[in-house]
Amino acid sequence: MGALHEGHLALVAAAREQCDAVAASIFVNPLQFNNPEDLARYPRQLDQDLPLLEAAGCDLVFTPEAQGIYADFTPRRYELGALDTVLEGASRPGHFQGMINVVERLFHYVRPDRAFFGEKDRQQLAVVRHVAAQQRWPVTVIGRPTLRAPDGLALSSRNQRLSPAERTRATVLHKALQAVAGQAFRAPVDEAREAGLRALAEEPAVQLDYLSIAHPDTLQPLRDWDGLDEAVALIAAQVGPVRLIDNITLRR
Repeated sequence: MGALHEGHLALVAAAREQCDAVAASIFVNPLQFNNPEDLARYPRQLDQDLPLLEAAGCDLVFTPEAQGIYADFTPRRYELGALDTVLEGASRPGHFQGMINVVERLFHYVRPDRAFFGEKDRQQLAVVRHVAAQQRWPVTVIGRPTLRAPDGLALSSRNQRLSPAERTRATVLHKALQAVAGQAFRAPVDEAREAGLRALAEEPAVQLDYLSIAHPDTLQPLRDWDGLDEAVALIAAQVGPVRLIDNITLRR
C-alpha cells in the first residue's frame, strides 16, 4: 500500500532473483479499512516510492485508482474458514474480505506467475494462500521473512506515525514475542504465553489487543504442543495512535 521501506524492497529483490520481470502494485485499498480515519491517515508518498522501486530493479509499477480497479466489479465473499474468525479477523471484521478482493483484482490485471508477500502480515499471507489454492489461481504465493530494525521492531509503513518515545515503546512487541520463543516447546503453551505477557507489562502504555500462540497453518490457538515441531506467536497492540502487529515462528 505504499510508504515503502526495506521490507518491501526485499520482496522486490527476492522477485528479481527468481523472475524474468518484476511488477509491484501500490494501492491504498479502501475495502480493507474498518476505520475511515485510519484510511485517511495512511501514509501516501508515491513520488518517493517510485524511485525506490526503480533502484531496486522493479520493471513495472501498477498504481490504479479505486474507481478504475473496481469499475464494473462487485466484491464477492470468499470462504475463509476459521482464518477469518481469529486474531485480525476478530479484531477487524471484514478486513480480509476487502484484502482478498483487491488481491484478486491486482492478480487479474497483472497476471503474475509468482507473488511475494512479507511474513510480517502472517495472517494475510495465510488467507492469500488459502484462497489461491481454493480458487485454483495460477500463481505461486511466496512468503518472505520479516525485516526488522536493529532494536527488533518489525519494519512497517505505520511506524512513520510513531513519535520518538512511542517508537521506543513499540520495541516491546518483539521483546514479548522473544519471551514466548524462550519458553516455546519447553514449558506448556499457557506458560509460554504468560512469559510474553510479563514482558509486555514492562510498557504499560502499550495496549494489548491479542497475544496468541497458534498453529502455523490455520492460526488457530494452541492448547498444547502435541504433534508439532513448529508454531507461531502473533501479537497486536496499540502504541499511541498506531495499531501494530508482529509475529515470529516458534520451532521445537
